[in-house]
This record gives sequence, structure tokens and C-alpha cells, in this order.
Amino acid sequence: VQLQASGGGLVQAGGSLRLSCAASGRTFSNFHMGWFRQAPGKEREFVAAITWTGLTTYYADSVKGRFTINRDNGNNTVYLQLNSLKPEDTAVYFCAADVRELWGAHYATDHYEYPYWGQGTQVTVSS
Repeated sequence: VQLQASGGGLVQAGGSLRLSCAASGRTFSNFHMGWFRQAPGKEREFVAAITWTGLTTYYADSVKGRFTINRDNGNNTVYLQLNSLKPEDTAVYFCAADVRELWGAHYATDHYEYPYWGQGTQVTVSS
């Protein structure tokens, strides 16, 4: 499984970005997908996740109401819409994939549970 994240950049506080993660190598519609982020000197943290059907989503409390995850199985891509950005959202954002059949919040939010990772895209929010 290959994952390619893109869409990061420099934006002012209050602005928006849309991250994309394109998948290849296996049937994308079988993947549950997650987004994580890591700021310098900090642990990698969960941001959002979506089941392979797209019917269930999970969000970190810090991004609820501001970020939206969705997916397009026809284009093998998952998206993360980032709105109302804050300086504390500055980090490298990673997409990840999991293919286990039974999947819930525990697996969705724990980066150790994802076997496949993209290379990351930098998001910088200036104040």
C-alpha cells in the first residue's frame, strides 16, 4: 500500500486548507483511513479517521467542528478539510491506512494500530 499526502502549506490563522491522501497498491475501498499530526518535539496525535464505507467518522476533540474528513473511493483518495485554522494546528500531517475487518474508535485513534503510512505534508499556521 502506497499513500501520498499533499495539500499542506502556509496559511494565516482563521484560514483553510484541504489535504489529500491518494492511495495505491490495494483496493482502496477496503481501507479504513486516518489522519494524524506531529508537531516538533511532540508525540504523533490523532486528528480524524473514517471507515472504509465512509459512514463513520472520528475526530479529536481539538478539531471537532473545524476539520472534516471524507473519502472518494472512486478516486482512491481521502481528504481532510481544515477550517478555522489556529497556530496550534501547525504540524506535519500524515495519512494512514488500516485494513482490519473489525474497526472501531480504539483502532481508529491509535497510530500504533495503522500498518500503512504516507510521507506527511507540512501545515503551518501563522498568527
